Amino acid sequence: MKKTQLLVLGIGNILWADEGFGVRCVEAMDAAWQFDADVTVLDGGTQGLYLLPFLEDTRRLIVFDAVDYGKTPGEMVIARDDEVPRFMGAKKMSLHQTGFQEVIACASLAGRLPETMLLIGVQPEQLEDFGGSLRDVVKAQIPRALEVALQQIREWGIPHAPRTARVTEEHQRALEMDNYEAGRPSVELACRVGDERFMRGQV
Repeated sequence: MKKTQLLVLGIGNILWADEGFGVRCVEAMDAAWQFDADVTVLDGGTQGLYLLPFLEDTRRLIVFDAVDYGKTPGEMVIARDDEVPRFMGAKKMSLHQTGFQEVIACASLAGRLPETMLLIGVQPEQLEDFGGSLRDVVKAQIPRALEVALQQIREWGIPHAPRTARVTEEHQRALEMDNYEAGRPSVELACRVGDERFMRGQV
């Protein structure tokens, strides 16, 4: 019997601009809402197959991610159940997407897929910015993405309540979005798109 009623999962990489959308969504969810012990809110990062036990142990899955659908930057796409693997594979942006498709495939082969899955995806604007933050058009979708997730959670009848106390450990606060963006050096001080000499083939 599955122990987890709901897994809220964010995948991506905050080091590559809009790739961090999914992680920032679960960060915002965890900061604002608290759930019972049978709900897991997880920053899945780029862990790939290491996420398989979490997927196999949950009845329901909500996953946030930035996926290149070839749409207008910031446009949101909602996919459910059998549509989720197809949308995750729309266009590979990084290894984390291949990894998560493999997680879904492995859980399916084992007969342990969640009973229902919901993907809340956004079209990225910029990915080639190492150390960069979410672009405004993508960041603006975080509140809407959370509301879509919360509406589904309400429909499932899963208890949740506004969080009244801070949960982030001191050592983790440097990576919170506001702190991360405030401490980010400018392009002039730290090249985030590659050495221009290398880009021109001079090195």
